[in-house]
Amino acid sequence: MSPASDTPVLSVAGLRRAFGGLVAVNDLAFAVAQGEIMGLLGPNGSGKTTALNLISGVLRPDAGTIHLNDQDIAGLAAYRIARLGLARTFQLVRVLDGMDCRENIWAGLAFQRPHIGAAEAEARIDTLISRVGLAGLDRRPAAGLTYIDRKRLELARALAAKPRLLLLDEWLAGLNPSELVIGIELIRSLRADGITIVLVEHVMSAVRALCDRCIVMSSGRKIAEGPTADVLDDAAVVKAYLGGVAADA
Repeated sequence: MSPASDTPVLSVAGLRRAFGGLVAVNDLAFAVAQGEIMGLLGPNGSGKTTALNLISGVLRPDAGTIHLNDQDIAGLAAYRIARLGLARTFQLVRVLDGMDCRENIWAGLAFQRPHIGAAEAEARIDTLISRVGLAGLDRRPAAGLTYIDRKRLELARALAAKPRLLLLDEWLAGLNPSELVIGIELIRSLRADGITIVLVEHVMSAVRALCDRCIVMSSGRKIAEGPTADVLDDAAVVKAYLGGVAADA
């Protein structure tokens, strides 16, 4: 893994969000350095996706601050946050089924500022289609893609606006072993391009292979933070997240 800079791309402090009587995110705080791949882990219902939704502007926090490159983005609309250099994928893949692959990526380019010309946009789409493994499928309707190709398309659309920070919500979930190897290498290559990544993932082999550092959440709170190997061997993490079984899978 290449070393990360000490410069924080993302910093979160005192983040809180409740839904009625359920506190989904409770006083969450962490920072992500430039060039880092940070794992955000925890059992189902621990608040991981809610945290990503707060950071990306899908939800507004009840309290707390979220700084992206030193700018407080807490409560900003998602499209404004996207223009500031943040992109994401979703746990349930979101592509535009009524469009083909090229048109889906064009939608991602809409957030690029300043706007780029048609020739540059087409060239970027060609590069992204090849980069994520969709070569030859650029005119395939999104509705007809396989599961892994839908994930690839969503990632290409997220990358279209050249984000500095990428949030991946279980992007590797559901891949077969050979696809998983390809996916891990693709994520590594994104970091080599200078993209900082926050990775929500349950595939522990991928977490060990990719993440410099991990944060673990349980019931909305952070219960562990540190280097990946240390966190995954932490007794509190094993008990809360892994049911008492070491995180080797």
